[in-house]
Amino acid sequence: MNKVTPIPGFAPPAFVQAARTEFDALRKAHPGLKYIDVVLADVIGILRGKRMPIAEATKLFEIGMQIPHSIYLMDAHGEMTNPLDRGYGDGDPDGTAWPIPKTISRVWDEATPRAQMLMTLRDENGVADPAEPRAALERVLERFASLKLTPVCALELEFYLIDRARDVTGAPQPPLDPRSGMREKTASVYGIDDLDRYDAFLSALTKAAEVQNIPMSATSKEYAPGQFEANLRHQADARSAADHAIFLKQIVKAAARATGFEATFMAKPYVDLAGTGLHIHLSLIDEKGRNVFDNGTPEGSDTLRHAIAGLQTLMPESMALFAPNVNSYRRFQPDMFAPVNRRWGVNNRSTGLRIPVGPGEARRIEHRVSGADANPYFALAAVLAGVHYGLTVKRDPGPAAIGNVSREPDMALPFSIDDALNRLEAAPALTSYLGEETVTLYRETKRIETKRLRRIITTPEYDWYL
Repeated sequence: MNKVTPIPGFAPPAFVQAARTEFDALRKAHPGLKYIDVVLADVIGILRGKRMPIAEATKLFEIGMQIPHSIYLMDAHGEMTNPLDRGYGDGDPDGTAWPIPKTISRVWDEATPRAQMLMTLRDENGVADPAEPRAALERVLERFASLKLTPVCALELEFYLIDRARDVTGAPQPPLDPRSGMREKTASVYGIDDLDRYDAFLSALTKAAEVQNIPMSATSKEYAPGQFEANLRHQADARSAADHAIFLKQIVKAAARATGFEATFMAKPYVDLAGTGLHIHLSLIDEKGRNVFDNGTPEGSDTLRHAIAGLQTLMPESMALFAPNVNSYRRFQPDMFAPVNRRWGVNNRSTGLRIPVGPGEARRIEHRVSGADANPYFALAAVLAGVHYGLTVKRDPGPAAIGNVSREPDMALPFSIDDALNRLEAAPALTSYLGEETVTLYRETKRIETKRLRRIITTPEYDWYL
């Protein structure tokens, strides 16, 4: 193939060569690949992009891919939102997207063999698009370099398997038991028999993780009919940890379709059952590889306590990232394993900031606030911002909670999307980490999405008021 002439004055970013090497190795190992999906994660966390013949993909590493900047600014229904006149208002201009290393893999179980890789949209100076969630995470990570600390992160995602058919009202319903054919009704948390009954789905998910290089570890049955959790292994590169979570959502849905179900990461699909969360596990290591949260006690070091205090301080202004939708706030209920305050505790799941028990070298914070509907890049960026803020101001988080504190709502937290977006608008600390333009574009996109949703007249409104 002839080499494509680059755009004058617009050379590929330095990291693109590593991505090219990985791409060449993948093609050599799998010569039957026909297509490649080149994708970007939008502000919602949905993958969007293009599919092209694999033989044409080499140009991506030489001149990039032209794609609209507005690709990041879609609502959950896939419609352009045009915040700050970005989209319709400015003529919907293209930018140039480039391949990201360590994100290239085959796609599992497709009739036509194909690959995929994640892209980043950059300007001629190599600066990322302000709406790019992954780039916002990168900016927060840069803050830790001066502290000579590296965040080590692992994400856990809860989800529901649901029946492909809705009930008579259009609502989701639990799946049919693969063994009995009866509708699931029981919670059966951690049930091994449940794992056996859904072995076809879980086996497909495990295979998909292997094919797509997603470091999935344990899976478990959660606290409602058809609810499961998948854990990812910890990563010393927080960007990779969030990448894995984005692609985990992809393969969960693919494995569900392949085995006769649908999967949803909706925060609260059933009003009276447990919601689904995105739990973020985080520790910090120094230049010698030592976990600075560990001091030989279950409560952890002063550094850990400062990190918790920072998370507490930034939580109110971060809630629109942790709980991004109208539905997200239904999750925050007493005794539903979703935190309603900023308390912390050791081995206490009723708190939002939990210190799991275990060996000292694994001492960490489990941040339990985010719903599974959150964008993993933004959620992790907000968590890391809180940790960094805490390390710089060095406040005390107060005493560890004892017993069940899930019935003690903290009225300093916003418990609706409108209040959360208002708090995000007046969020000087978080904005200083993520960037003012990034926060504004996200906030206005979600406001537009919320306004559109509220224009829909629901069936219960007709039932109640017609």
